[in-house]
Amino acid sequence: MKRVAVVTGADRGLGFFLTRVLLENKYTVFAGKYDALSLQLQTLKEAYEERLHLIPLDIGSSESVKQAVRSIAGSTGHVDLVINNAGILHKSDCATLLVDMDVNAMAEVYNVNTLGALRVSNAMMGLLMMGRQKLIVNISSEAGSIGRNQRINMYGYCMSKAALNMQSSLIHNHIKNMGGQVMVFHPGWLQTYMHGEVDAEAPITPEESAYKVVGLVLKHKQYIGDEPAYLDLDGNPWPW
Repeated sequence: MKRVAVVTGADRGLGFFLTRVLLENKYTVFAGKYDALSLQLQTLKEAYEERLHLIPLDIGSSESVKQAVRSIAGSTGHVDLVINNAGILHKSDCATLLVDMDVNAMAEVYNVNTLGALRVSNAMMGLLMMGRQKLIVNISSEAGSIGRNQRINMYGYCMSKAALNMQSSLIHNHIKNMGGQVMVFHPGWLQTYMHGEVDAEAPITPEESAYKVVGLVLKHKQYIGDEPAYLDLDGNPWPW
């Protein structure tokens, strides 16, 4: 049985390279495409025409998620791996206390980073339970770790990732007795476009991070336990 993966936020950055690395490892990949003009994915599609499927997907919209899953279900009877990668960061999130905070922007971040992943995982559950791996991978952040938090701002982003971590625990508890598993990753400080332009000061490229994440995903059975594995790129446990 062929291995099938779904990746959200595959247009660029980490999501794009996760898609490419999975294709290199012989997965059939349904790539969630938010940007209709993404040239990177289109070029990749030309190289992997049979195994790469581009799916319009806005995880902030329940209807978009439902339509995407219906499209995926029309092409495959199972999914082995779901990678919830899509996420956003709002510029106004740099505000600290004693400064007017944009709670509407925070709600938008939470809707995508936390509820978006839940929409996808929930909608994919039927197909996922028909697969062999039954694996959900949530791309979180050190920003969601309470145990190592030293920040004084980024309330919306940090809280959205902390909530994603709790979501991961809840889902893992639900599916572990059915052979399922959840893994959570801090992918490193990446040279991505989360701020609207590339973060050139970041030490890690999305390509490097993707290879390390997929390398650990391929060894996912080593990390099966009562709790979801929350790991950095070197496979070290990260505190919740």
